Amino acid sequence: MKKIAIIQPNYIPWKGYFDIINMVDEFILLDDVQYTKRDWRNRNKIKTPKGLMWLTIPVEVKGKYHQKIKDVKVSDKNWNKKHWLSIVHNYSRAKYFKKYREYFQELYLNCKEEYLSQINFNFIKAINEILNIKTIIRFSGEFRLLEGKNERLIEICKQCGANIYLSGPSAKNYLDEELFKKEGITVEWMDYSGYPEYNQLYPPFEHFVSIIDLIFNEGPNSTNFMKSFKKNNK
Repeated sequence: MKKIAIIQPNYIPWKGYFDIINMVDEFILLDDVQYTKRDWRNRNKIKTPKGLMWLTIPVEVKGKYHQKIKDVKVSDKNWNKKHWLSIVHNYSRAKYFKKYREYFQELYLNCKEEYLSQINFNFIKAINEILNIKTIIRFSGEFRLLEGKNERLIEICKQCGANIYLSGPSAKNYLDEELFKKEGITVEWMDYSGYPEYNQLYPPFEHFVSIIDLIFNEGPNSTNFMKSFKKNNK
């Protein structure tokens, strides 16, 4: 049995994204599809004393309405310094910030990539190391793809030799399970309900923030507040 997931590369994603990564044998970053503005590709939320705050990577979009995620370029080369200052300002009081400060500081300040997809990959890979997630990560560009949302996903599954496809719940709007079934692929749905709360700064508690919030607040205990580690689904 081989299980995979296929999701667009997001910027410092929330804990549910990393649970999906940890629950599969291979995780495919789908970056040769159209880039969507005001989405999770180039931004995410952190906690602050004044409420939630967006950290957004500025990207080139003018006149590029149909560009693919893999072709999206950063428009401000100082974005990394600005984001890091915001993180320091809002998380310096977190219990485990000092433990991970140097790691994230190097990750941000040494980031010279100009393509958004590569930036997201670098951060996802680094956070996987912190969480000790060993899943293989690949890009969709490695595969021969077909037209159509379902057909594209099925083809990746087939080329990976996967017979189980793990999907986020938002795909229920378009995913045709019968098409997968005809190819001998079982669709499983990720359940994001029932996450336990952790010691988070600045109440009220908010689940839907970047994974860095969990890491800075809970450190080595972070995986105790994630689903894939408790259930040992991998």
